[in-house]
Amino acid sequence: MENPSFSVTMQLIDNYKFEIDFAEFGQIITDEPAPLGGGEGPNPSRLLAAAVANCMAASLMFAIRKFKGDPGQVSATVSGTMERIDGRWRVVTLAVDLKLGNHAVALPNLDRVLSQFENFCVVTQSVRAGIEVKVRVFDETGQELSMDDSNA
Repeated sequence: MENPSFSVTMQLIDNYKFEIDFAEFGQIITDEPAPLGGGEGPNPSRLLAAAVANCMAASLMFAIRKFKGDPGQVSATVSGTMERIDGRWRVVTLAVDLKLGNHAVALPNLDRVLSQFENFCVVTQSVRAGIEVKVRVFDETGQELSMDDSNA
């Protein structure tokens, strides 16, 4: 990583709706769902979930490609669970399902890939101190390739 620092700016538009500016990468609108906001964009909890899933998918692809494998068309689905802790809503669990676009037998060193790819994910490893993150990997046939010990 050539520069580990970054910044993002945001500006309140109205009520709970913000424009987040990623500079050369453009802008997005975020908003809280009703009754606080108008639900005109993803809220911060969904952005967090998307960041974790995106990072996990990229880390899985990186680990597969390290061994000259082709992950194919990778996709991810992430689900979050919220609970009240000390009277306040908190994201307590994120469950990420990653699906590869190739069959498991076509991927070299898959056991090694599955044992190490999560460690490459900056976002997930950063949030795991406070949020349980469960990860499952599937190949193109839907066969589950790995399961966290926390899922057992």
